[in-house]
Amino acid sequence: MAALGAWGSAALPARLSRVGRTLWGWRSRRGLGQDAGAADEGKAAKPAFADEAVQNLLYKMTRLNLQKVFRPVKKELKPPKYKLMTEAQLEEATRKAIEEAKERLIMPPVLNEREPIDDVLAEDKFLEGTEPTKYVFTDLTYSIPHRERFIVVREPNGVLRKATWEERDRMIQIFFPKEGRRVIPPVVFKDEHLVTVFQQDRHEDILNMCIAQFEPDSPDYIRVHHRTYDDIEKHGKYDLLRSTRHFGGMVWYLVNRKKTDGLLIDMIHRDLLDDTTSLITLYHMLHPDCQSAKEAKEGKLQGVDLIKVFVKTESQKEGYIQLALQAYEEAMATSTAS
Repeated sequence: MAALGAWGSAALPARLSRVGRTLWGWRSRRGLGQDAGAADEGKAAKPAFADEAVQNLLYKMTRLNLQKVFRPVKKELKPPKYKLMTEAQLEEATRKAIEEAKERLIMPPVLNEREPIDDVLAEDKFLEGTEPTKYVFTDLTYSIPHRERFIVVREPNGVLRKATWEERDRMIQIFFPKEGRRVIPPVVFKDEHLVTVFQQDRHEDILNMCIAQFEPDSPDYIRVHHRTYDDIEKHGKYDLLRSTRHFGGMVWYLVNRKKTDGLLIDMIHRDLLDDTTSLITLYHMLHPDCQSAKEAKEGKLQGVDLIKVFVKTESQKEGYIQLALQAYEEAMATSTAS
């Protein structure tokens, strides 16, 4: 069935990782992860974002904080509800809350930007000038996945071509509306408006809106995510995304670009030494030829020793991180002594 219309509109456990891929509707395969990097001939391929080992590390660094996951949201005020529970009922309610929190922390996919569509199907010169507007033909068969849906455009000059990704997104939203998505993207996603959003520390909000509005491989989706991560890295506001589904994607982005110094310092200041070693482990997985990866492998380094070697060979802020690490060690020594 076809419709005719005039164009006139302006680190997660393995089980959760599989659930996430199912919920998002994207199949995980090597080469699909953004910035995963293509393998050179004769070399092992770099890990992809959806790989189990990567997801486990990212989920571990995300940290599950029930107070943050279930924090109050702005909505109509309603009287609070109180329940009397036995110890067993309280334990069961807590278990269910933890399971729900884990589901909420499932990371969105990280994909390469989709290739532009520029396919001309026919050039019918005899139709040139017969209509002043474009016409879009959309297959409305419900059983067809949107990615495989046939959508073509007839230009006023008689050219029949496949619809561009932007045209496809609009037509699919018109005929198959998705909650939270608009036919015309809100202006808040423009770079000049993102600055205001970031000043209000609404990084998580804009990422949630971005996920609802755009497909994970669209240029706007990737641009908004990268702008958000860059602003967080610039101002050291990493904790805004900690214990949210966006933290893993941010870590993946920073590690790929070797911009981990700020996050490393933040983790040390917060006494998250396990997260620091997880971050370095992920760094070594994505950059196996770096000096610290070689030394860590040869010396089988762990914990503080691993951090010291990494800071010495890879960090751009060695002195600052050394001071932070020294303060951490002194605090631990004082705590142990007392």
